[in-house]
Amino acid sequence: MSPDARFRFGENWQSFSTTIDSENVTEAQNSLKILLKRETLSGLRFLDIGCGSGLFSLAARNLGAIVHSFDFDADSVLCIRSLRDSYRPSDAEWTIEQGSILDDNQVMRVGTFDIVYAWGVLHHTGNMRHAIKNAAKLVNSGGMLAIALYRKTLCCPLWTIEKRWYASASPPAQRLAVALYVSAMRTRFLLTGKSFNAYVASYKNNVRAMDFEHNVRDWLGGYPYESIRPDEVIDFVSKLGFECAHMNCEPQSIGLFGSGCDEFVFRSSAAR
Repeated sequence: MSPDARFRFGENWQSFSTTIDSENVTEAQNSLKILLKRETLSGLRFLDIGCGSGLFSLAARNLGAIVHSFDFDADSVLCIRSLRDSYRPSDAEWTIEQGSILDDNQVMRVGTFDIVYAWGVLHHTGNMRHAIKNAAKLVNSGGMLAIALYRKTLCCPLWTIEKRWYASASPPAQRLAVALYVSAMRTRFLLTGKSFNAYVASYKNNVRAMDFEHNVRDWLGGYPYESIRPDEVIDFVSKLGFECAHMNCEPQSIGLFGSGCDEFVFRSSAAR
């Protein structure tokens, strides 16, 4: 196993992008409105850190934001450029570049934004706390920092090992891991008397416009991987000059099927 194994997020996003339709876009827009508690982003500067497929950058742009997207993964950058060309060709108010939130020089160069959005990204950088610090630096005075981070659970050490293995495993081994995980989920639903098929069918309506199969691969392969408790997040970000406006936390569990993401929206204090 390679010591610097990293999941190829961009390949998974490129595959997911082939499934995006108008329903995904609408669901993504609704997700942003709920998270940010705003019906419009008109005229606001919006930074999408780790933009992935670009779906939420598109959603923010459709809501009126001036969007800048960047991602560490070159395949993700190609993916988001293709999405922009399909939905909003020649849009001068949506810029895209490759880069890392851990790159201090890039952080200094990119400017500041009214909304800095990093959903399920900063815990995959390999240095989550430094990534949070750099993301906070990009928020205007009085602006918003919207982040989602994996909840720390008892099973996180085991998932770290699994993800590092998956990131270096052969495609057949990865497919077997996905099949075993899905089979375990089916059994769990059966034991609780719930419909697994109904859960999958309604997935994009309930899970941020996402696709079940691609999300499973993202979970199993998402390495580097870190996790953190909600109180640790609030304490850490508060010391950077922010107040927690609201949050949406996952139910506490041992994390047998995954740790889930806690959502936080912080507002920068004018005195930062």
